[in-house]
Amino acid sequence: MSDANALEVLIQALRRLPGVGVKSAQRMAFHLLQHDRPGAQTLSMALSHAVQAVQHCERCHTFTESQVCATCLDERRDASKLCVVETPADQSAVERTGAFKGLYFVLMGRLSPLDGIGPKDIGLKKLFDRALDGSVREVILATNFTAEGEATAHVISEGLKGRGLQLTRLARGVPVGSELEYVDLGTIAHALVDRR
Repeated sequence: MSDANALEVLIQALRRLPGVGVKSAQRMAFHLLQHDRPGAQTLSMALSHAVQAVQHCERCHTFTESQVCATCLDERRDASKLCVVETPADQSAVERTGAFKGLYFVLMGRLSPLDGIGPKDIGLKKLFDRALDGSVREVILATNFTAEGEATAHVISEGLKGRGLQLTRLARGVPVGSELEYVDLGTIAHALVDRR
């Protein structure tokens, strides 16, 4: 492989990251090779190690280096509440609030028929088995408020309806600190409907 090819392979590899186009990938590659070769080595080793070591938790499907993640093993968590999120990043966001002390199920995606992603692709059977294991009493649907996230929440709620579980959805509304004149009309409408 020639030098030009190695550089192009690096640029194309960096382009696989979300939101990284050709110019950003070139900038990163040139920076790493010109100014931070030790950083490039560290990045390379960290990526390689993560790909080998990180797997899915067999209970909640999030990323972990163990068979079962630390959250699922934490006996202080409320096993009667199961929060369903799309990604480990969403789980992390909920955790950072400090407001939820239950357990999670991470779908690793959302339904998207246009992209060929169906119920089997996001592990809905595993979710249903987990939700119906006898310890869960409330399933909190915390999928994103996109068309796909809403469709995913709807399919999950339909699949669990009539099974003796309380099904709830994250509330949505006007963000704290915002002025109504700048909030989109859909958000205001949902806030009015879901008012408490």
